[in-house]
Amino acid sequence: MLPYVLKKALRAVITVWIAVTVTFLLLRLLPADPTLLVVEGDMTPAMQQALREQYGLDQPLVVQYVLYLGELLTGNLGVSFRQLVPVSEVLLERLPWTLLLAGSAFVLTVLVGIPLGVYAAVGKGKVVDKLVQFLGITSNALFVPSVAILLLVVFAANLQWFPIGGAIDPDTRGVAAYGSLLHHLALPLLSLVLVQVGPYALTLRTNMLEVLGEDYIKSARSRGLTPRRTVWRHALRNAILPALTLMGLQLGALVGGAVLTETIFAYPGVGRLIYESVQQLDYPMLQGAFVILAITVVVANLLTDLIAMLLNPRIRT
Repeated sequence: MLPYVLKKALRAVITVWIAVTVTFLLLRLLPADPTLLVVEGDMTPAMQQALREQYGLDQPLVVQYVLYLGELLTGNLGVSFRQLVPVSEVLLERLPWTLLLAGSAFVLTVLVGIPLGVYAAVGKGKVVDKLVQFLGITSNALFVPSVAILLLVVFAANLQWFPIGGAIDPDTRGVAAYGSLLHHLALPLLSLVLVQVGPYALTLRTNMLEVLGEDYIKSARSRGLTPRRTVWRHALRNAILPALTLMGLQLGALVGGAVLTETIFAYPGVGRLIYESVQQLDYPMLQGAFVILAITVVVANLLTDLIAMLLNPRIRT
C-alpha cells in the first residue's frame, strides 16, 4: 500500500511543477508591459527600469524562473503589482469562497448523481432511465457560462428571485448572514451542478448495469437478500469506484467552471480575482492564483485516489 501512496504523491508533485512552469511561461508571453500599470501617470525610462529591477523583470527568463521556484518553495508568492500587498494575503481572503462553491458543487453532484444513476440502472428502459440518459447527454453538451448567464437572466434579472451578484448582503449578522450566503450561492452552485450531474449519473448507471449482471450479485439474490440491500450495499460499492475516479478527474473542470461562474456572478472567489488580475496584467497575482488552484485540484485528486484505494482492496495489493 505504501508504494502506491508514494507513487501517487510523486505524480501529484510532478503535476504541480508542470502547472507552475506552464503558468510562469504563459504569463510572460503577454504582449503588454506590467510595470506600466504599477504607478499612475507618466513614467520616465529610469522609473520603468527601476520597477523592472525591483520585481526581477530585468533578469533573463531562466533566472526569473529559478528565483520564482525558490521563493515558491518558501511559501512566498510575491507582491501584487497592482495592490502592492502580498499575494498570499489576497488569496487567503478569496480562496475560502471558491472552496465553498466548488466543494458544495462536488458534494451536491455526488448526492444527486448517485440516486439517479442507481434508479436508472435498476429501472433500465423505464421513464427514470430515459430521463437520466437524456440528462447525461444534455449536461455533457452544456457550457458553464451559458448556463450561468441563462440562470442569471431568468431568475435574477427577470423574476428577481435571487441576487444578481456578490456573496452576501452587507451588514447582515447571525442566522441572517447564513441565509444571505445561501441565497447568493444558489445560482452559481446550480450552474455547476447542472453541467456535472448528468455525466456523473450516466457513468454510474453504466457501471451499475455491469455490476448487476455479475455472478456474485445473482448469488446474493439467490441467498434471499432483499433487492434493496443487494443494490445499495453490494452492487453500489463496486460500481461507485469508477464513478468516484471520474469525479476526481472532473475536479479540474469543476474548478475551471467555478472560475467562469464567479466572473459572471461577481462572486468574490479566486476566479473573480483571476479575471481582475488579467485585466491589470498582475503577474504575481495570476501566478499565485493558478498555483493555488492547481494544488487544490491535485490534492483533491490525490485524496480521491486514496479513498478509492481504501474502498477497493485490490488496489491496496
